[in-house]
Formats: sequence, structure tokens, C-alpha cells
Amino acid sequence: MIQDQHQPYDRSSKWLIQHHGDSMLWLARVKNIRAWRPAQAELVQPRRLPDGLLEVCLEGETEDVPFLLEVTTYPQRRVSQQMTDDLLLVYLDRGCLPEGVTLVLRPKGKYRVPRSRNLRSRHGFSSCRLQWHVVELWTIPAEELLEAGDVGLIPWIPLTDFTDPPETMLQRCRESIEQHAPPGEKANLLVVTQVFSFLRYNDLGLLTILGGKDVMLEVPFLDEIVMEKTRETAQNYIITFLEARFGDVPGDVVEGIESIDDQTQLKGLVRLAASCPDLAAFRDAVVQN
Repeated sequence: MIQDQHQPYDRSSKWLIQHHGDSMLWLARVKNIRAWRPAQAELVQPRRLPDGLLEVCLEGETEDVPFLLEVTTYPQRRVSQQMTDDLLLVYLDRGCLPEGVTLVLRPKGKYRVPRSRNLRSRHGFSSCRLQWHVVELWTIPAEELLEAGDVGLIPWIPLTDFTDPPETMLQRCRESIEQHAPPGEKANLLVVTQVFSFLRYNDLGLLTILGGKDVMLEVPFLDEIVMEKTRETAQNYIITFLEARFGDVPGDVVEGIESIDDQTQLKGLVRLAASCPDLAAFRDAVVQN
């Protein structure tokens, strides 16, 4: 993901890319997919990996088509540079230009992510134009996703366009996941849907519709967040998670989190951030640590 402070959305997006990448391409109106698989990380230039690179077999074509996916929480000016870098890195590695798709989760201000970029050398001897597809989640009707019959689309619904009360829409999301989730994926899909709901609604009561803290505690990738990331990133994740649940996090709590280096303690705080009833309970745990 284009790196910003929203680490929960980063992890959730990457889980969806690995398990439901075809659903993400559906959001870009790519629907003639016969088969797909995530590309192995070593096939991409190792100094910078895109959020996702999918190898896709489309109906009527004999060769796989590479699709490059980037996800950004909000429209940011650096997205254009990031897409340029990613497209060219894959081109250098594979000798073909991938199909580029950027997913923008939420609007912010008037800025919109551009859909192309022109490059020109200083004296004009060389130039090229790169373009990519941009998906703005808030412009997609939720009903289209619900009617598609693809459970991999359900986590994106809280970010889409709908007029129903959020309680109604989240209940429909839960029912769809419970009915159609593949074996072993129900808890993950419910948690990812909760994470994206954080981004739009700061209402803990709404999250109970999707299982709340009980479901979050079942999901392995909460532990993986700490194991895969640096100490500083794990601390930022915990703070962002608390902000999503309770609003502003007091300075003493932030300082307490940032004072902890131990990976085991940080893992415990990730799970506590998902399950604690309020900030006071979390503060008590940080003080004890």
C-alpha cells in the first residue's frame, strides 16, 4: 500500500489480494477471469514490492496477463509516483507492462488520484506516458457488489455508496459472509469488513453486528501484524486501532505504547486493542507493562 498511518487497512487489503484478488479486479470491471493466482514476491524487483501482482488468465486469451494492484486509504499526491515506480519495476523485471489498478478507499478533500502520468527527459529526446485504472470505492453502488454473488466483495461494501442505514447494510454483509464464506475464511472476512467499517464509522456498536471483539480474537493475522512488521509500525498499528474504536488516544497512552519494545508484549497489546471495553482498561494494561 502507499504507506500512510492506516496500518490496519494495509494488512486487510493485502489479505484480500492474496485470497480474493479476482474480486478486487471485479471492482475494476474485469469480470472475464477464468483463473488467477498471486505472483511470487521474488518475481518482482525486490527493492520495492507493489501491494499485489496477480497473474490472471482471461477468457479467450492463451497467456496470463499481469495485473498490478495498489491500495491507498485516501487520495494522495504520491500515488502517481508510486504507480509509476511499480509499473516500471514490473516492466523491467518481466519485459511487459502490467495492467495497473489503484483502489482508493475514502475521499479526502478535493484532490483525486490522477489516471496517467507523462514523463519527459530534460531536453525532450525521450518521453513516455503511463496510465492506470483508478477505482474510487465510494462511487460504486453497494447493491452491485451484493448482487454479484462473490463473498470476496463483501468487505468492501462499508466503503461503497448506499442509502440504507449502516446497521442494515452491515447486517447484510454478515449474513452474506456466514452463508458463502469458504471453509476457514469466515472469521477473516468478518474482521476485514470490520476494519474497513472503522474507516467510515467510528461506532463500536456497529462493529458488534459483524461479531465485534469475539471474532477479532479468532483471526491469526492480528498476531502476524506484529511478527511481520517493525516495532515502530506495530506501535502505530495499535494506536490507529485504538483511534478507530475510541477516537483520540491520550498522550500518556501513546507514550506507554511507544515505550514497549518487546514483541510478545506488543502482540498482547494488539489483541487487547481489539478486545478492551474502553481506553481506561487499555491504559491500565500499558501501565502494568
